[in-house]
This record gives sequence, structure tokens and C-alpha cells, in this order.
Amino acid sequence: MRPLKTPNSYYYCLFFPTKLLSGRKLRVAVVGGGPAGSSAAEALTSGGIETFLFERSTSTAKPCGGAIPLCMLDEFSIPLHLIDRHVTRMKIISPSNLTVDFGSKTLKPHESIPMLRREVLDSFLRSRAQSSGVHLIPALVTHLEVPSSSTEPYIIHHTSNNTKRTLAVDVIIGADGANSRVAKSIKAGNYTCAIAFQERIRLPEEKMEYYQNLAEMYVGNDVSPDFYAWVFPKCDHVAVGTGTVCAKPDIKVYQRGIRERVSHKINGGKVIKLEAHPIPEHPRPTRVRGRVALVGDAAGYVTKCSGEGIYFAAKSGRMCGEAIVKASEGGEKMVSEEDLKREYLREWDRKFMKTFRFLDLLQRVFMVVMQREKHW
Repeated sequence: MRPLKTPNSYYYCLFFPTKLLSGRKLRVAVVGGGPAGSSAAEALTSGGIETFLFERSTSTAKPCGGAIPLCMLDEFSIPLHLIDRHVTRMKIISPSNLTVDFGSKTLKPHESIPMLRREVLDSFLRSRAQSSGVHLIPALVTHLEVPSSSTEPYIIHHTSNNTKRTLAVDVIIGADGANSRVAKSIKAGNYTCAIAFQERIRLPEEKMEYYQNLAEMYVGNDVSPDFYAWVFPKCDHVAVGTGTVCAKPDIKVYQRGIRERVSHKINGGKVIKLEAHPIPEHPRPTRVRGRVALVGDAAGYVTKCSGEGIYFAAKSGRMCGEAIVKASEGGEKMVSEEDLKREYLREWDRKFMKTFRFLDLLQRVFMVVMQREKHW
């Protein structure tokens, strides 16, 4: 058989009379180097699979509130020095300043909500994946060539420093966010997205002290008609932002609303960064097609009531990577769409879909109560 010839590509033959791979390991590309992509890549290479991790910009990260569940520290071996703040108080505040101290009612004395910066977390997870043997490719994936049969490779077209290249692989994991090119390439369907807008504001030392171990969530039509606004503490600044699904064109109006609500707390602060990003509201209609699987935001794994997605991104990436390792017997065999659905998708849905549905219901109940509350 003739080897596949593509310019600036790794040349190899992908014609499989059986599922056994002769003389090489399974080759997987992970597109997107956030928590989902890095966790998937690390799981793959640790399981003996040749792994390529694409990240368009290794010096930046997705805008994010940065709160993670406490369990993620141990489960993903996150060093404590990466954590900016250990929040023990989480207040939910209405327009009339009716306040519920969520943290004191739900956290045990030894528990906290870790707060970190995504650029710090993402860099750590990528570096750890790279040290495990992952090939990191700092490039923008422009498009994919989807094969017409199960015996042909996927061709990834990517560019870096105005240089175009291609890479042929057996399997692809799409971890490239809400606007996923991978999802579009496999016609995975659309989903509803919220839009989040956030300002990072460096406060004077005496005002930063107020947010030493405190995070705030604000509700009301002045800050969002269907979501919430927040003030989350970081190392030397606070993240002040809001989100909405139904009124995305008005996001800056709601941002002004949250700034007005907290003006007495942030006066004298300096805006050091503006950020905006989409937040998926539900999973995509298709999350596996052919030998391509979606994880993290690309799959739509964000909890609707809180917008939390970091843990579920990392968890879905790791589960998908481990599923490919299992189905390929450590990279020795080709995997199929049915393998990915059985070992990854069905397992994910079994473990987490009820959680997502419950939180979706909780969000609906919360919004009804909020609209009926006379103070709001």
C-alpha cells in the first residue's frame, strides 16, 4: 500500500486489514490546551499513546471566574501554591441588599472554595502533560479533513508564524472551547450560550483586605435578567463580572449595573484587564462522531446554575483519554465510534448527566423565586 502523502506532515500508512496497529502506536491529537485538553493529553500519553496537543496561544487563557471545587485539588494534584485565595465566605446579595452567607451554611470548618487564575492553572496542566511525553504544538488549528472511511486518517491543518502544516492522526479530541472548530468539522450541532463579561480590577490594599476570604454573587434585573453577577478575589485584584443568555446585546449595561452595586467597595481600583467569553448552557447534540470526541466547553459541560466548568472540563478530558487508552489496549489497536461512545460518552452520562439535569432544574427554580421575590 502507498503511504498517505500530505505536505509538511508525518507520513505513515493508515490502511488496517484488522484493528491491530502494526509497528506503531495509536496517534491522537488533542485540540485545545486548557484543563480539558491538557488532562486528556496527559491521560493518553500516560497510557502509552502517541499524543499531540495543539494550543494556539500558550501565554493566554480563557477568561474565567476561577473558582474550583475543593475536591479538584487532590483529584488532579493541583499544588496549593497555585491557589490565590481560599474563600470561606460566599455571599449572595439581592438588589435590596438582602444577603445570604452561602459559605458559612454549606462549608465545613476545614473547607474552602479555592480561587485561582486560569492562566496559572492552564500553564501548569500543559507543562505537566508535556513532561509526561505529550508533543505540544503551539499552533492554530484552521480546519480538519474528515476521512470518508474508517481506514483513513484525519488530517489536521494548522498554522504557526504564518507557516502552514498538516498532521495525520487516528483519533481527535476536541477541547477547543465553545466556538470549537472540531465540533463544526464533525457537524456536532449548536447549543445555547450565555455571554460573560468580566473586568479585573486591582484594588487599594485596604479594600482588597475586605475580599481576603470572601466572594460575592449578586442577583437582580439590574445585573442580569437570567444569570448572576460576581466579585471573585484573585491574588492582587478582584474579578468583577456578569453573564446573560437572553439579553446578550445588553451585557455591558449589566456590567455597569454590577459596578454600580459594588462601587463603594471598588472605588479607587484600576481596571487591568477586560474579558468576555461564551458559556455553554447545555451539552451539544453530538459529542462523538467517527473517531472524534468532544470534551469540556466544546461538549457543553458547564453547570447552568453556577457557570462552573473547570472541574468538568478536566474530568471529561481525563475520562476521554482513559477511555481511548482502554479501548485501544494501550495504543495497540484502532478505536471506533462505538468504542468512544461506550467507554467515554456512556460512562460520562452515567456519572454526571443527572447532576447537570438537577442543576438545570435548580436554576429554573431559582429564577422563578427571584422573579417573585418582592425585594427583587
